[in-house]
Amino acid sequence: MAFGSFGHKPNSTPMTEINMVPLIDVMLVLLVIFIITAPLLTNSVKINLPQASSAPTQTEPRKIDFAINDQGQIFWDGEPVTMDQATARLVEAGQQTPTPELHVRADRDTRYQVLAEVMAAASRAGVSKLGFVSEPVAR
Repeated sequence: MAFGSFGHKPNSTPMTEINMVPLIDVMLVLLVIFIITAPLLTNSVKINLPQASSAPTQTEPRKIDFAINDQGQIFWDGEPVTMDQATARLVEAGQQTPTPELHVRADRDTRYQVLAEVMAAASRAGVSKLGFVSEPVAR
């Protein structure tokens, strides 16, 4: 190790060695601290906790089968209704939670005006889930 002196020697060179003693002392102190505190961090008390299911209950929205034939007659779940009755039922359905799904089945020859009136009434009533039912093409 190199020790410095207060006296000035005429041909002395500057000290080029690093004093490692303080660094080793600090590392040993940190090692002792970690050895003492590590078991304290992993110590825990074992407790038997009750188990509970946290899965929310899913309620399926009701599906309303809404059909329109080629003469413009309206059917609510297979029951013939007028446009006023259908509008009143759509308002009731729009207030339910969850909002039911409206499945519209329209004949190929149904006038677009009747279909547009039904969609507008459903929108005003708050029924936001609307789907069209069709039959697949036979090949």
